Amino acid sequence: MRTYDVIVAGGGPAGLMAGVSAAEHGASVLIVDKGKKLGRKLAISGGGRCNVTNRMELDRLIEHIPGNGKFMHSPFSVFHNENIISFFEELGVPLKEEDMGRMFPVNDKAVTVVRTLLNKLEDLGVEMQTKAEIDHPVYEDGQVQGLKMKDGRFFEAGAVILATGGKSVPHTGSTGDGYPWAETAGHTITELYPTEVPITSPDAFIQSKELQGLSLQDVQLSVHKPNGKQIKAHRGDMVFTHFGISGPIVLRCSQYVVKQLKKQNQPPVEMQLSLYPDDNKESLFQQLNRTLQESGKQAVKNALKAWAPERLLLLLLTKAGIDPQKSAAEVNQDELRALAQEMVQFKIHADGTLSIEDAFVTGGGVSIKEVHPKTMGSKKTNGLYFAGELLDIHAYTGGFNITCAFSTGYTAGRGAALEVLANKG
Repeated sequence: MRTYDVIVAGGGPAGLMAGVSAAEHGASVLIVDKGKKLGRKLAISGGGRCNVTNRMELDRLIEHIPGNGKFMHSPFSVFHNENIISFFEELGVPLKEEDMGRMFPVNDKAVTVVRTLLNKLEDLGVEMQTKAEIDHPVYEDGQVQGLKMKDGRFFEAGAVILATGGKSVPHTGSTGDGYPWAETAGHTITELYPTEVPITSPDAFIQSKELQGLSLQDVQLSVHKPNGKQIKAHRGDMVFTHFGISGPIVLRCSQYVVKQLKKQNQPPVEMQLSLYPDDNKESLFQQLNRTLQESGKQAVKNALKAWAPERLLLLLLTKAGIDPQKSAAEVNQDELRALAQEMVQFKIHADGTLSIEDAFVTGGGVSIKEVHPKTMGSKKTNGLYFAGELLDIHAYTGGFNITCAFSTGYTAGRGAALEVLANKG
């Protein structure tokens, strides 16, 4: 039997940062992971470039954490985005800022970030074991005792940090292992659901695949209640797929579709796409009218070819009741107003999303009401800590989820080390 001050279960971004933090605060640390390599999810993040954090001001950053973002005020008071930037740059990984505050390594290689963390852990004397499957944490009388492994070994520890991830991207090892372990310790697991996930649609133009592969830039997608009231809108880029829609703004809208589907009990949820977010129906009508007046006998599909990609324009014209071959001069005002409306309120109906395993992020998890925000320690079992996606915290893509992982990981490592060392006297 080996004894450690702190054991970290999980070798993702939260777990690796928890190991660094615990060791920096004087604890002897073991990291165990069932996979062959540590940092697998980190290595594929940001399309293999690793969006290590986002440089937005903290208040704005928290606005990009729709899943219990206010909870993050406390972890960020311990370790925030600027601390993450300093941490990597001081270890020799220069970072660069891209659009919307996203921070990447200058060399665009996620593997550099992983290697840097692993080297830091080695320098701190942290023991790391891969292909090490946990059977269950051991709790006695409301206190963590350590980890029982599936091969029969027992690792004793004063504190255990569960950083096993959610259920998304399971090939990286995130298969939901930590949820039953948290429940055994008395914790509530809020309902799990996919977030940051492509949306499926039953609409005929989706099923026919006539728009498949078509990308749109700087458009707005909104989610609506049955009474037409807007729930949420996001502006940016998207793409039509063979099953529905995907892309940055679709991923951001997906959690609102999931929640609204649950409220309605039956699909679909209405979404609206605006190709021109800065225009309303009337202003767009006036612009389209001027274009057609200058186009004379030209076919309307050619006269308006600059207004939308060809495949989408043909669909919009059809929905507005306009024959694409009709001359520009023949289009009447009512038809043109109908086209303007389609361009700013094109309806897409959502009947679901891809699975939680296909999502980038898991919504739900260990209830934050049962976790001390300044230490990430359990309110149910002494010596138990949580970090990362296992918690009921989720954010949009763009460096926000990994920021939460690093912040909660560092805070948990610090909290665990300080508690164990204080108990030792």
